[in-house]
Amino acid sequence: MQATKTGKINIALVGNPNSGKSSLFNALTGLNQKVGNFPGVTVDKKTGAANISATLQANIIDLPGTYSLYPKSADELVTYDVLVNPQGEEIPDIILIIADASNLKRNLLFCSQIIDLKIPVIIGLTMMDIARKKGVEIDEAGLERELGVPVVSINPRKNKGIPELKKIIELVTREKQTVPPRDFIDSRALAPELITDIKKVVPVKSDYAAMHIAVNHNELHFLNKAQKETITQAIQTHQFNKTKVQADEIMQRYARIKHIMRNSVVEADPLQKQLQTEKIDDLLLHRFWGYVILLGIMAIMFQSIFWLASFPMDWIEAGFGALSGWLSDVLPQNQISDIFINGIIAGLGGIAVFVPQIMILFGFITILEDTGYMARISFLTDRLMRQVGLNGKSVMPLISGVACAVPAIMATRNIENRKERLITILITPLMSCSARLPIYTVMIALVIPNKPVLGILNLQGVVMMGLYLLGFVMALIIAAILKLFVRIKEKSYFIMELPVYRAPRWMNVGTTMLQKAKIFIMDAGKVIMVISIILWFLASYGPSKKMEAVATKYEQLKAAQPDKIEDLDREEAMEKLANSYAGGLGHAIEPAIRPLGFDWKIGIALITSFAAREVFVGTMATLYSVGESEEDNDATLRQKMSGATWIDGRPVYTLASGVSLMLFYAFAMQCMSTLAIVKRETKSWKLPAIQFVYMTALAYLSSLLAFQLLS
Repeated sequence: MQATKTGKINIALVGNPNSGKSSLFNALTGLNQKVGNFPGVTVDKKTGAANISATLQANIIDLPGTYSLYPKSADELVTYDVLVNPQGEEIPDIILIIADASNLKRNLLFCSQIIDLKIPVIIGLTMMDIARKKGVEIDEAGLERELGVPVVSINPRKNKGIPELKKIIELVTREKQTVPPRDFIDSRALAPELITDIKKVVPVKSDYAAMHIAVNHNELHFLNKAQKETITQAIQTHQFNKTKVQADEIMQRYARIKHIMRNSVVEADPLQKQLQTEKIDDLLLHRFWGYVILLGIMAIMFQSIFWLASFPMDWIEAGFGALSGWLSDVLPQNQISDIFINGIIAGLGGIAVFVPQIMILFGFITILEDTGYMARISFLTDRLMRQVGLNGKSVMPLISGVACAVPAIMATRNIENRKERLITILITPLMSCSARLPIYTVMIALVIPNKPVLGILNLQGVVMMGLYLLGFVMALIIAAILKLFVRIKEKSYFIMELPVYRAPRWMNVGTTMLQKAKIFIMDAGKVIMVISIILWFLASYGPSKKMEAVATKYEQLKAAQPDKIEDLDREEAMEKLANSYAGGLGHAIEPAIRPLGFDWKIGIALITSFAAREVFVGTMATLYSVGESEEDNDATLRQKMSGATWIDGRPVYTLASGVSLMLFYAFAMQCMSTLAIVKRETKSWKLPAIQFVYMTALAYLSSLLAFQLLS
């Protein structure tokens, strides 16, 4: 192997789930890659550049974790495709295998398979501290001799061993160390004639890769139709039994691994005392207390979202109000000033105020992932999930859905069972994502009293937690219904390694919080800015005849009642808004949404928030700012909404309408990005259409029922 002329090579990071690949990816590339202390974080291949030395750069490819080279799920197929495809765009020059030293025997199975692909390999041993706590001692030099590839111990979390790893990468690149001279096992002996025929059809480097192509040729997209037909014919000719060959291979590998373990690894007495992790699990995974602790953690999280965030939220809200008031005083009164103050500033202010809550939510989620507790939630809820046709692996995407449904749906790729994966995709958007948080917050502040519950909890925080639990419960109910209609029969297994408990990396927590705040502001801000400008135009202009009629009407009233000009100005602005293009659109859909307690302004927000749920608040901020007097410019959005009334003077936002609106957003599919990712993952518009219809119907009916019962 030679480095390219530009001094850049491809390095693939592979290993078992939760072995530390993503942490090493961060350490090598410096990118803020998503890192979590539970299996299945990486659901797609990710790349980044790393400086190995002054003259050598590497393109690092972080591949999804897998236990063996036989793919069982969509995310494992990503890894398989990169490693086996002899003509892929990202053929690795070096494969860097991350092996958990505390579970070395299991990790060596995958290592041995990778070694037999005949691509230069380096093994990085992680979790050495945990191995020592278990009483495991590894002779690294002996292990290196047995495997025939370089072995180095690393700790990516603490940046230890990284310089040594880079030196080895450079040595391998300069051909000072290459592939082992002999295979780990004799792959050719498993199917000699077939392997010979496969290598004539596909230009692979090793006998073992040829055997894998025979086993999985129907799933490999890099093979054309003619190649697949030729391979199928060869399999029939040589009577290839892939199940028997795979079993023989695994038996041979474990026989040699047993020999290597005996010569290179000293293991502790199996009767050694329990590790601290196991003792903690006795409590956190208890059949009763485990659920009590989980609910307690959720209560703390949602109470904190209100309690800790209240102070910065008040400051941000007051700051934008003061900014709008000051701009109204210093800028000339014209259309440009109006669109800037009542369109852009109002829209951005309406969303920026919720950044503290978004940061706190993601901070808690990162802590739960980093400590290892998130994986325990999967095991804790596995029995519950099986009652509705799923298993514990479906819990991870559902929990991820609390942050955002898009990556959560992508995370379903590690669910092997197709039926369970489809059902999980269909119900994941029912989990309340961070985009719903601004809507919940503003509505809870408007209609739910800020008073204590049981002396220690806050009613607003309890309602917030209730909305998140409601999404989870409804997801389970819908899953139980869908399992009757999705007619795919496959056996379901739930196997997941529980990571050890670790102290959270506070720098990682802080970085994640800042990142999420930045993404929230940038992504939502772009959409809100565009929609706010469009809304300002639609709310400021309307059919000329209607607008002229309103202007004429109030000219006459002002002439007749000069002492009430200020009140008449306010009424004129409201009537012009009602007769604007936005008002016309809102009034057109009002008959359909009025039974839910929604007025036409809420109707406009329902339409615009389909682009992104968080746009709801920005839309309301713009609609309540257009046409207001200069004295009202420094009022907060909540103050403006609390003063909103129907024509007859009744308040728009009551307990009934507020609960109705929160339920609508808890269940409605108000997100184009989610529908797009569902289409991409299922490769069909049928399932996104079903998802949109059932969620919209559920949202409408639940809102209707809540409003009618509470009115």
